[in-house]
Amino acid sequence: MKTVLENNLAVATADQTEKTITKPKWLKVKLPIGKKYTELRGLVDKYSLNTICTSGSCPNMGECWGEGTATFMILGNTCTRSCGFCGVKTGRPETVEWDEPEKVARSIKIMNIKHAVITSVDRDDLKDGGSIIWIETVKAIRRMNPTTTLETLIPDFQGIERNIDRIVQANPEVVSHNVETVRRLTREVRIQAKYDRSLEVLRYLKEKGIRRTKSGIMLGLGELEEEVFQTLRDLREANVDVVTIGQYLQPSKKHLPVKEFITPEQFAIYEKFGLELGFRHVESGPLVRSSYKAQKHIL
Repeated sequence: MKTVLENNLAVATADQTEKTITKPKWLKVKLPIGKKYTELRGLVDKYSLNTICTSGSCPNMGECWGEGTATFMILGNTCTRSCGFCGVKTGRPETVEWDEPEKVARSIKIMNIKHAVITSVDRDDLKDGGSIIWIETVKAIRRMNPTTTLETLIPDFQGIERNIDRIVQANPEVVSHNVETVRRLTREVRIQAKYDRSLEVLRYLKEKGIRRTKSGIMLGLGELEEEVFQTLRDLREANVDVVTIGQYLQPSKKHLPVKEFITPEQFAIYEKFGLELGFRHVESGPLVRSSYKAQKHIL
């Protein structure tokens, strides 16, 4: 006998195959404007600075830059994992650039960034998972930009504690790690990742004294409402402080298709549910990304 969840899933899947998915009006974004944005855009172009904001064409770039926040990716642009949702190329990564920490720190100084988010590709090819470059990057940023606050959006480091401990040692204001999707869809969406391993990483960070932990999920991949509710419960049980919830958008035809565009009203339901669970901050909306309003999450 099928459970209620299985019956609902069967109906939802059947409905989605009959519908033609078109992008709704609430996903249309205005071009970024403003003096601060224009200044930073000029600096990025002049000095060939590498930010996820520009390379990922983030819809919130103008807003975040206007508030002095930007996101930088370290350890190259080739990932050892092949997640079905991610636009970063998969393959054999390049050799580690040991001067990268100084380059990132210099970029932050040139842009006069108040709050920096640092992320990276997965580097399962490295014994340390890239964690040494991570800690050296945090050190370089703090040395060159002593008033800049930091969020590190880290991979799972395969759950190896000695590598996670380097992040703990660096002690950024916020440490985030995204579960990305609900338990049922993890194998399809993240492939080499594990839902419970991600929860354990987040729980471990908190137990080791990280003041503010954070995670994020994407919607529109075929998840059900109750599955989203359960994911939020799981994150809260892992003592996560901040959660971001946004709409998945297909990077290319080779990636997983969008099954559904979630309405702003449904995002509001998830936000209310998350706040009632006790999250300190819940950013929930179609255009929300991991670093959206990141500067507020240190409070």
